[in-house]
Amino acid sequence: MAETSSAVPFILYGIKNCDTVKKARRWLDENGTGYRFHDYRAEGLDDALLQQLIDKQGWEAMLNTKGTTWRKLDEATRAACDNQSAAKALMLEHPAIIKRPLLLAASGQSLLGFKPESYQQFLAEVK
Repeated sequence: MAETSSAVPFILYGIKNCDTVKKARRWLDENGTGYRFHDYRAEGLDDALLQQLIDKQGWEAMLNTKGTTWRKLDEATRAACDNQSAAKALMLEHPAIIKRPLLLAASGQSLLGFKPESYQQFLAEVK
């Protein structure tokens, strides 16, 4: 049910081969929720949108320190990523390091991660 129209109520940000993103997409499809999928890796992420998401979620929450991309970074790069500015620069350079999925409503509200019960509650709140 992923749509390409700009009038969709949600944008789901993530990476297409991420298992958690696949679960979120399947859940949205099964629940008849219109959305557009935005692949960080293929489409990137602009500075202004990333800042907006960081302002809502916090840079610590947005930074995926458990994934492969983080583990592949050298120790000095990981150690230097201790503030919003450094984290943002790293996320822009390596979008796969952004925690996913991130569901963004047309209203600007967002939800990071995926749990069916959280999605159910989030959709009920933003409608």
